[in-house]
Amino acid sequence: MFVVPADNSRTRCSTCSMQRVCMPSGLSTVDYERLDALICTTRTVRRGEALYRCGDTFRSLYAVRSGCFKTVIMHREGNEQVTGFHLAGDALGFDGVSADHHTCDAIALEDSVVCIIPFDLLELLCREVKTIQHHVHRLMSSEIVRESNLMMLLGTMTAEQRVAAFLLNLSTRMKARGYSRAEFVLRMTREEIGSFLGLKIETVSRMFSKLQKAGVIDARGKDVRILDQARLEEV
Repeated sequence: MFVVPADNSRTRCSTCSMQRVCMPSGLSTVDYERLDALICTTRTVRRGEALYRCGDTFRSLYAVRSGCFKTVIMHREGNEQVTGFHLAGDALGFDGVSADHHTCDAIALEDSVVCIIPFDLLELLCREVKTIQHHVHRLMSSEIVRESNLMMLLGTMTAEQRVAAFLLNLSTRMKARGYSRAEFVLRMTREEIGSFLGLKIETVSRMFSKLQKAGVIDARGKDVRILDQARLEEV
C-alpha cells in the first residue's frame, strides 16, 4: 500500500493553478489525496541558481510550479549548450532516470518554485493508479518527441524558420497555461535562444528585426507581441 508520513506543510496538487497543465484529467478525489501525500514539499530556486547539476544523484522529478528554467550541457571547452526551456507546469529531471544521475544542469531563469516528487514513491503510486502511470509514460514520450523535433529544427530549418518555430512553440505553450498566445515576456536572453537554436546571437537579433520589419512581430527587449500569427506560421 502506498503510504508516506503526514506533512502539514506540503503543497497540494488538488488546489494548484497548474493542475490542468501538469496533471492528467480524470483523477478521482482519492487519487488527488495520494498525489497530495506524495508531493511533500516545494523548493524555491533563485534566478541563476541550479535546481540540480550534471552528475548529481537522481532522486526526484520536479514540477515547475512557477517561474522558468533552462537545461544546459557543458562542452569540454567550457561552452554552454542550452537543450530546453521549461515553463510553469513542465516536468524536470527525466534525464536522470536512465543512469541514476543527472546528465545536464537545470538553471532558473527567474525566481522559481518547484514541487519535489520523490521518484521511488512515484513508481509505487504508478503501480496503483494506472492514470498516473500513463501520464508519466506520456511525459517521458514527450521528452523523446521534443528532442526529435529539436534535431529536425537544427538540421533542416533556416535561421528565420528556427526563430519563427521557437516563437510559435512559446505561443502554444502560453495559451495552454491560460495566458495570451500573442503577448508574452521572454525569460531567456537572445544568447540563450541562439544556443538552443544553434544560431549566433547576432543572427537571432537579425531574425527578430527581420520579422519585426515584416510586421509579423513587435519585439521590444524581452516583450514580444505576435502581430500576424498566420504569417509567422507560413515562415
